[in-house]
Amino acid sequence: MATNQSLKNQLANKNGQAPSTQGATMKGLLASPSVIKRFEEVLGKRATQFTASILSLYNSEKMLQKAEPMSVISSAMIAATLDLPVDKNLGYAWIVPYGGKAQFQLGYKGYIQLALRTGQYRYINVTPIHEGELIKWNPLTEDIDIDFEQRESEVVIGYAAYFELLNGFRKTVYWTKEAVEKHRKKFSKSDFGWKNDWDAMAMKTVLKNLLSKWGILSVEMQKAVIEENEPSDEREMKDITPEEDDNTIDYDLPEEQPAEEKKRKNTSKKNKKDSAQEAMDMSFD
Repeated sequence: MATNQSLKNQLANKNGQAPSTQGATMKGLLASPSVIKRFEEVLGKRATQFTASILSLYNSEKMLQKAEPMSVISSAMIAATLDLPVDKNLGYAWIVPYGGKAQFQLGYKGYIQLALRTGQYRYINVTPIHEGELIKWNPLTEDIDIDFEQRESEVVIGYAAYFELLNGFRKTVYWTKEAVEKHRKKFSKSDFGWKNDWDAMAMKTVLKNLLSKWGILSVEMQKAVIEENEPSDEREMKDITPEEDDNTIDYDLPEEQPAEEKKRKNTSKKNKKDSAQEAMDMSFD
């Protein structure tokens, strides 16, 4: 498996020194033999089209251009191994900037696609609810009554997600817009996706909550969510496609941590590394 650093080493110049990816262009990195080979191993003949979509996304997002280029490619590789497009207009997967790095995120359509691949779902959907459409909602019995023809305005008041398995098990959740906003403020590390498409991010949040608590999820989806929650500077550029003998299983996804708590943990790790380095420096003085 190749980490971001090992990929940089593969891109080393003739003098044996790895070039700084901050100074390298995204177009140049995507055209390098090592990166081309990696995407071809995952996507085959579709690699050229996929890397072109990465470049198009990168060129269209000024904020993403501020992120470390190799982290963008690493995030795109996760989408490639999941066979999900990174075109932001499609809503399957997003590459968002955060703290100078790019971060992979599943979109709500990506969650639906990965769930359907398990072959266990008869129905699965998530939708915004507008003023006048919600007749009643009982969170205990999950009795919900929605009449879409009674819409009074285009104002969204909440989001509903639903699935039914082939065995007949079904679940419904409904979040008010205020509940989604409270969750966003507590857990979101970056406002990038929310600013671009608030409804899409809200639907992703509600659907993820539904599936993580009650859905049947594949190993593929579990690994994807772990990658989504992993700090970009610790992520390996690796193939997360499950082996052929992987089975579909029912489990809980890792709980989200508040953004501030993640930041404190990362700072703590950095301080420990700095202290260890200082001790080493002192021992050799």
